[in-house]
Amino acid sequence: MRRSRAPLERMDADLKKYDIWIVGAGYAGAVSARALAEKGKKVLVLERRDHIGGNAYDCLDGHGVLIHKYGPHIFHTNNRAVFDFLSRFTEWRRYQHRVIANVPRDNPEVVPAHKKTDGRFFFPVPFNLDSLKNAFGEREGGRLGEKLLAAYPAQSQVTILELRQNPDPEVAAIADYVYEHVFVHYTMKQWGQKPEEIDPSTTARVPVRLSRDDRYFQDAYQGMPLEGYTKMFERMLDHPNIEVRLGVDARPILKEAGGPVIYTGQVDELFGFQFGPLPYRTLDFRFETLPQDAFQTHGTVNYTVDQDFTRITEFKHLTGQELPRVTTIVKEYSRPYTGDPGEIPYYAIINPENNALYAKYKAEADKKPNLYLLGRLAEYKYYNMDAIAARALELAEGL
Repeated sequence: MRRSRAPLERMDADLKKYDIWIVGAGYAGAVSARALAEKGKKVLVLERRDHIGGNAYDCLDGHGVLIHKYGPHIFHTNNRAVFDFLSRFTEWRRYQHRVIANVPRDNPEVVPAHKKTDGRFFFPVPFNLDSLKNAFGEREGGRLGEKLLAAYPAQSQVTILELRQNPDPEVAAIADYVYEHVFVHYTMKQWGQKPEEIDPSTTARVPVRLSRDDRYFQDAYQGMPLEGYTKMFERMLDHPNIEVRLGVDARPILKEAGGPVIYTGQVDELFGFQFGPLPYRTLDFRFETLPQDAFQTHGTVNYTVDQDFTRITEFKHLTGQELPRVTTIVKEYSRPYTGDPGEIPYYAIINPENNALYAKYKAEADKKPNLYLLGRLAEYKYYNMDAIAARALELAEGL
């Protein structure tokens, strides 16, 4: 990979020698760049930031802790082709992500004294049979779990809609508990919505697992890049047919491209916001480095009921890094994206009105036969890392 920060005037003489331009060096851009380079295409990757890897970028902080600058990224997939492709550029640390909720105790008397922590308690997320015991106590939670297993197949997943339709009032009440303690307040913080504004179909899909499997993801392939995501992207982009230019805003020079352009940035920005900005949610990250071996028991702890932040992630759990007497955590705060300098759009707000607005931009893009939109921002939808890698491989094959 040739990487530079050459100013645009030094690029002008070289612009025509590339077969394909790719705007953005995250998952969408890097995976498609490598796939195309291996098919003999000369690829120019233009990245506005000063680093590769997109939002999956990781780096050492000032205390030597490997952090994810743009929030935690945990890789998981059932797509063997994607896993095999990425495995060419990294070894994997075996890691099964587990998340717990930290909530205030409603009924302190049901919890054994040795499990009480300052009036709070913890349970696995998604909610499962162990969560019931943590919430209602060993005996009562066990009894409710037996009721669930008598009504639904063991090891299955049942939604709170199904639980609410159960004629047994105690089973139906479990759905209300999960809604209140797992879903509604967390969703209000994450998306800035009131309960009445939350899509009922989304609420209905909130799951309860009828097992003690406390893994957050249940995909066949899970893990963390052994040396970090940035090292994986460096190897992916290390090909004689790929040149990466950092610190370059590609939009003013896209008309100079002699062939196809894969665009992974904001589609509304690409077209000058002519139909108005697409709404997003952004995140504020507050990193803290602490003089202790560990801060919490799990990689991620969700604060589903109270606190202004949504979750706390401790990176050493994710990466397996062993550093004595130092650890770094990050708290996440969700708020509306305004487009101010320095803000990053993280989550598209999917609803009919916003989809209709995106369709106008997509129609403009379709008028340009050599322009291909790829990724969360360009396609205005949510993608997991494996899904966007699969899309990138598919697009490269088509080109």
